Amino acid sequence: VVYAAEKVVVTQPRAGTFVGLSAICTHMGCVVRDVAGGTINCPCHGSRYHLDGMVARGPAPRPLAARPVTVVGGELELG
Repeated sequence: VVYAAEKVVVTQPRAGTFVGLSAICTHMGCVVRDVAGGTINCPCHGSRYHLDGMVARGPAPRPLAARPVTVVGGELELG
C-alpha cells in the first residue's frame, strides 16, 4: 500500500511480515504509484522495486530507504 501523503509504502512480502519503505523513487524523486504485479512501481520513468525495496528494474540507482512500521493492536503505525 502506498501512503502518498506520508511518502511511505508498506509491503507484506510474507504473511504477518510488514516492510516500511520510503515512497520516494531514488531516480528522480517521484512518489511511487502502486504495488502491483509483485513490484513497487514508479510512474515517472518506469523504475520497479522488489517488495523489500531492492531495485528490480532501473533507472533507479539504489534501493528505497527503510522506514519504520509497526503493528499495534492490529493497526499499522507508520514511523
